[in-house]
Amino acid sequence: MNVFDIIGPIMIGPSSSHTAGAVRIGLMSRLLLDSPAVKAHIRLHGSFAQTYKGHGTDRALAAGIMGMKPDDERIRDSLTRAQEIGLTITFEPTVIPDAHPNTAEITLTDLKGKTVCVQGSSVGGGNIVITKIDGMEVKITGQSPTVIVVHNDIPGMIAAVTALMASYHLNVYKFNLARDKKGGTAIMSLQVDGRSLGDTLKAAIEKVPGVTAVIFIRPY
Repeated sequence: MNVFDIIGPIMIGPSSSHTAGAVRIGLMSRLLLDSPAVKAHIRLHGSFAQTYKGHGTDRALAAGIMGMKPDDERIRDSLTRAQEIGLTITFEPTVIPDAHPNTAEITLTDLKGKTVCVQGSSVGGGNIVITKIDGMEVKITGQSPTVIVVHNDIPGMIAAVTALMASYHLNVYKFNLARDKKGGTAIMSLQVDGRSLGDTLKAAIEKVPGVTAVIFIRPY
């Protein structure tokens, strides 16, 4: 256990789970879209659905989607700021089967029509877990540098990507692979030691045949 686990995160808002964690879920969704969103549809489950207005979860999620971090004082006015920049946000209380009580499913759309659907849970102390991306099961915490690669589900993809990462002296300590169907679209996430995720590595992975997107998640 570290000091963060005891005292919680530096944050704006009354609840590390309902505000700080919610900001981080929104921010991870923004990173996974990899561009500014103009539309967000947010489905809220469990206690998020029951108390999202009173605990500021709606403002926190909106803030994260706009790129704010948990200690940003603008979180209080994030819904107004969203209107000012042309970001349309809708909230829908719902039930998500087998989900953690503090769960949000966020569907983001950018100006060109690109979308991403991200399901994430706030698991306490401001910590989060992203559990689904576009319906595919993942497990991403954002607590360590993570490389996310979207690619065609074809032979040799894992070997090609991990060989590149080894050539950059990166140690992969956790790996996850999900796919929508055999031969369809797959997502691999690779958590690595250290913080050496540079643009040259990203460009190298993007050149691998079959790769359609590469996203770096750096600790926030």
